[in-house]
Amino acid sequence: MKRKSRKNWLVAAGVGALVAAATVWSNRRGSYDLEGKVILITGGSRGLGLLLARQAVSEGAKVAICARDAEELERAREELSAGGAEVMTLQRDMTNAEEVRTLVAEVQAKLGPIDVLVNNAGIITAGPIDNVDLRDYQESMDTHFWAPLHTMHAVLPSMRKRGEGRIINIASVGGKVAVPHLAAYSASKFALVGLSEAFRSELIQQGILVTTVCPGLMRTGSARHAIVKGQHKKEYAWFTIADSLPVLSMNAESATRQIWNACRRGEAEVILSLPAKLLAGFHGLFPGTTADVLGWVNRVLPEPDEYGYERRHGYESESDLTKSWVTIPNRRAERRNNELTSDR
Repeated sequence: MKRKSRKNWLVAAGVGALVAAATVWSNRRGSYDLEGKVILITGGSRGLGLLLARQAVSEGAKVAICARDAEELERAREELSAGGAEVMTLQRDMTNAEEVRTLVAEVQAKLGPIDVLVNNAGIITAGPIDNVDLRDYQESMDTHFWAPLHTMHAVLPSMRKRGEGRIINIASVGGKVAVPHLAAYSASKFALVGLSEAFRSELIQQGILVTTVCPGLMRTGSARHAIVKGQHKKEYAWFTIADSLPVLSMNAESATRQIWNACRRGEAEVILSLPAKLLAGFHGLFPGTTADVLGWVNRVLPEPDEYGYERRHGYESESDLTKSWVTIPNRRAERRNNELTSDR
């Protein structure tokens, strides 16, 4: 009995050691130091982009952020530079190749060669495919595929000349598994995942490391800026509630740390949140079953609406449910992450 008991104890100890080692491995920071690095973050005025900028600034990086909204950019600049950090803001349309080219030139002229590019700018359209039109697909592709391609092309000459650089492409688990009522978003994120992986395989020999980030739901407060179609209030309700639930969604600050750690380690890909990892893993093993299960999920989502082609933002589609206690985590994140304005 003693021998069996000792054997069980050794097995338990071995399992515990493996779990501890796996935890340390998954949380390791890597050796790439952000201090003094020039970092360009697209979509950096609010949400995840702002969170990434905050951490970069706190570690001594010189940060440039860009977005379309001048007021958001100014509020972000005031916050980020409050401690004396060197912060540059640029109002640009990242889907315009010429604007991207001049943006990169301005950043490099003022701050120096770009060491890290973070392609974070994004757009989400939620609604049944019967209410989603070609414009929605085009905008998603422009934002999630063409804009990152433009920025990567713009920064690569300098990175190649130096023989080093880091590129972080913020994709989504929606770029691994197509989710009902997010067809335009998923299609464009699938395109970004493919683009990002292709660039990594060809650039790694030149010292340039591309990391593809596939987050699941995150509590950034950005749901209010999503475009909803179909039965607008119902669509926004399921989307923002899912984005608020702790079991389904991830703390955005934790996601930020993991993204920067993946950059430091030069990882090829990181999938954020346990639900996202499980979904992507299950889909990899059983793609047909996953599609069938998601078909059943679609049955409980709002039906198409014959008048649902109108585009509305989340903040224009509020209801008693979206203003209830269920969405408190997201509403707190809205205030923390510069998602609120006087008219939104």
